[in-house]
Amino acid sequence: MESLLIKVADYLVYELVGLRPETTMGSALHYFLVGTTHIILLVVIITYLMGIIQSYLPLNKIRAYLERNKKFGVGNILASTLGAVTPFCSCSSIPLFVGMMQSRIPLGIALSFLITSPLVNEVAIALFLVTYGVKFTVIYVLFGILLGVIGGIVLDKLGMSKYVADWVQNLAETHAVEEHDTRSLKERMPEIHSETVQTLKKLIPYILVGLAIGSFIHGFVPASFFEKYINADNPFAVPIAVVAAIPLYIDAVGILPVIDTLIAKGVPMGTAIAFMMGAVGLSLPEALLLKKVMKKQLIITFFSTIGLGMIFAGYFFNMMFG
Repeated sequence: MESLLIKVADYLVYELVGLRPETTMGSALHYFLVGTTHIILLVVIITYLMGIIQSYLPLNKIRAYLERNKKFGVGNILASTLGAVTPFCSCSSIPLFVGMMQSRIPLGIALSFLITSPLVNEVAIALFLVTYGVKFTVIYVLFGILLGVIGGIVLDKLGMSKYVADWVQNLAETHAVEEHDTRSLKERMPEIHSETVQTLKKLIPYILVGLAIGSFIHGFVPASFFEKYINADNPFAVPIAVVAAIPLYIDAVGILPVIDTLIAKGVPMGTAIAFMMGAVGLSLPEALLLKKVMKKQLIITFFSTIGLGMIFAGYFFNMMFG
């Protein structure tokens, strides 16, 4: 699908509009068209699928199991592992997060999924194996899952559940009473469609704004800007890398060529990985989208907690592979 979107964007930007690939405007517009179409399609599909799944799953039993094992972190491990095996980026993970909250899954468990999902991608894992070897790949995957588990538990212990957006909490209340439903899928679809449209109306404007900002930075900020400040001589390169990556929006696969370029130019492995984690797991488009489903207290705490984990991972990888 992505190759088709690229071809369409190539035609629209380079043939129809007449911009060149090497120009900043051409690069930014092409990036925006591909990213926007790709993400919105994914978000629409995932949101509808979540509506159908929620309509059929025995949510009371699932919720009871997760809450029963909450104190042992089992639910967080399961959610983080689910995030690791789903091929979603940070923005397309959010409809699943909303679906979990709608099903009254505990916040910390839902956040474990949201943290790990963009960081660990099966295609990226395959590329890591080929490029950096088994040891590096296994450590990275374990770190991604562990960050999700610990991050979800910490945010839950901090009592952040009260800072979920009111409209998401209201959705949860509408699903609080669960009865045996014998309706067919065709009979359920009007309700599923209505709830899906309601969710999409709230999410899509934030996707467009976030990707517009990310596209501007992609087209107009030179790569040398990052190379200058996250080189091996700077002891604060790792936290700078995480913060500098936040305005970007790139998935775990798309950023791998960037990581290869940074490493080739002398940026330490751990610093490059911290940059990657920041770009795929703490992007500005994701923050703008989360603003619609979380209150600012939760967004700030979420970004701070996960950012600290990414900084630790960067220093650890520098120590292991430097």
